[in-house]
Amino acid sequence: MSKPLHNVIQQAEQVILGKPHQIRLALACLLARGHLLIEDVPGVGKTTLAHVLAHSLGLQFQRIQFTSDMLPADILGVSIYLRESEKFKFHPGPIFAQMILADEINRATPKTQSSLLEAMEEQQVTIEGTTHPLPAPFFVIATQNPTQQVGTFPLPESQLDRFLLRIKLGYPDAQAERGLLEGINRHELIASLKSQMTAAELLALQQQVRQVFVSPALLDYVQAILRHTRSSATYVRGLSPRAGLSLLAAARAWAFINGRNAVIPEDVQAVLPGVASHRLQNVRDTHTATESDFPDELIKAVPIP
Repeated sequence: MSKPLHNVIQQAEQVILGKPHQIRLALACLLARGHLLIEDVPGVGKTTLAHVLAHSLGLQFQRIQFTSDMLPADILGVSIYLRESEKFKFHPGPIFAQMILADEINRATPKTQSSLLEAMEEQQVTIEGTTHPLPAPFFVIATQNPTQQVGTFPLPESQLDRFLLRIKLGYPDAQAERGLLEGINRHELIASLKSQMTAAELLALQQQVRQVFVSPALLDYVQAILRHTRSSATYVRGLSPRAGLSLLAAARAWAFINGRNAVIPEDVQAVLPGVASHRLQNVRDTHTATESDFPDELIKAVPIP
């Protein structure tokens, strides 16, 4: 692991107490050039984690608070007619930043949610026939309240599939919670954080992650997992080829974070819950599975080659 990346992890663990696995998963998602969805109840640190990563990675940061009355133009921007020049001038919205926090994304209407699709998939937005590129790196962290809460609109499958990983922070253990109660205010602590790397260094790390070796046997293992989800009667539908690519990219990043230059099956198993949980649905349930529903079953059902 590079020293700047190690420093980022150390700094994040000083603010987000007792969640080393979730911090590493979030960084693996970024290193894999993906987007992250954090689903949990309010008050467990979802927004704090996004702020910590933005400060530690030295990225240009914008927070978008999603509400039911928000329009796509509030996110993407709008063209305004200038009488003096008799021309329209485009005023970019908050989407034009390197890291976006889409806070409580499922409180917005489906029309507003869908305004992020092109940005997340192609790193550009098209407004009134003109395409505007987004900065690099470009990373979306979206927080989502449980769908059973009042005033939420479930994310459609096409939107969920744009997120490489979905994680939950959960409540802290007793020791971590005591540290929170006795420690410095989190907002003051975040304000004091220093950048541990530049955007250029992050782009270089993302390129290194792509070079992590994947053996044919490991590809056999990933394909076996995909086949099992498609043939098993447990799921409404199996994992798509895009999900397979996401699983492989996340496994490469997890191996890189752990100092390996080749992916091993344990790397796939470590990221499988985050990659598969929001893409698989139990035939006996009308709601998308949570992180703990299927991964253990998948891991046990598919032997390592």
